[in-house]
Amino acid sequence: MRMYLPENVLEAATERIGWLFDEFPVVIVNFSGGKDSTVIANLAIEVAREKGRLPVPVFFIDQEAEWASVISYMRLVMDRPEVEPLWLQCPIRIFNATSPFDPWLHCWEPGANWMREKEPNSIHENIYGTDRFIELFAAYMKKEHPGEKCCRITGVRAEESPARRAGLTRGNVYKGMTWGKREYKDSYIFHPIYDWSYTDVWKAIHEHGWEYCPIYDAMYQHGIPTRNMRVSNVHHETAVHTLEYLQEIEGDTWNKLTERLTGVNCVKQLQGGWYAPKQLPPMFVDWREYRDHLCENMIADPDIRAELRKQFAKGEKYIADEYHEELHKLHVNMVLVNDYHGTKWSTWLAAHQAWQRCKQEPA
Repeated sequence: MRMYLPENVLEAATERIGWLFDEFPVVIVNFSGGKDSTVIANLAIEVAREKGRLPVPVFFIDQEAEWASVISYMRLVMDRPEVEPLWLQCPIRIFNATSPFDPWLHCWEPGANWMREKEPNSIHENIYGTDRFIELFAAYMKKEHPGEKCCRITGVRAEESPARRAGLTRGNVYKGMTWGKREYKDSYIFHPIYDWSYTDVWKAIHEHGWEYCPIYDAMYQHGIPTRNMRVSNVHHETAVHTLEYLQEIEGDTWNKLTERLTGVNCVKQLQGGWYAPKQLPPMFVDWREYRDHLCENMIADPDIRAELRKQFAKGEKYIADEYHEELHKLHVNMVLVNDYHGTKWSTWLAAHQAWQRCKQEPA
């Protein structure tokens, strides 16, 4: 059930960010170049200006296989005098959803033929004790702000998925606030626009005249549905569909990516039929048998294969038998995009749980 506040979402978000600046000596903006982080960065700059806290640290982990439009926009943002650039271009591993035989992109690996040169104002050395993207955020905070009370703010919104909606609307995180998460000790993550819709985001951008990444205009002109417009590395398990039109929008980026990473061209040629099949191949009895065949023969890394099987067993134990066919279709998709992290499983589970709750509620 939604509860409406007396102020509008822009006023509420500005007030939340102001409160965070009052509560935390260190406030860092997580930035991806997308529309949501564009709003967060601009609101944080406005608040910091009023409170005498400029420049605002803006944190971006560059995954190398990024849209060229995103990088051009990133340079504009990081060059602003109100911004302290924290642009990480250091060696990390990013999972490759396009090939089970070459599962990693080793971003910024020394001696590799990178997709582009590093920026002069970026951080080039990985001194943070991890080479994994998701772990690097907290590792950076521990290294650069040890023992300090600090927070990162992001553009995560509840509208984007049932999992996010559930996570952002329940449980006390800090002084009664639910819209965040404690990372460790006195380090937190907060999402001040968690209750915004995507129309709120675009309204704020256009009414304030804020610059935004032009990739959205290119996607719109290409006919991409709003819900599928994603700014991230282009081979992630939740963004792999962008490879279907990357070549048409940014030909140079496509050429560099296909030289850098295997499996990319295969995804484009087969379109969604490869990583999200709609029909069960006739040689298999059911989706479970198909899933097990793919896992055994396509996943070359035994550790990844074991992790996937562990997640399969967990799902079958947790989900009622009547939903197992749907679950096994999801498992097939997980195998085909190397989703051994279980991103698709957690999203599907949250949606399934929300649907079950709706069924149980009285009409």
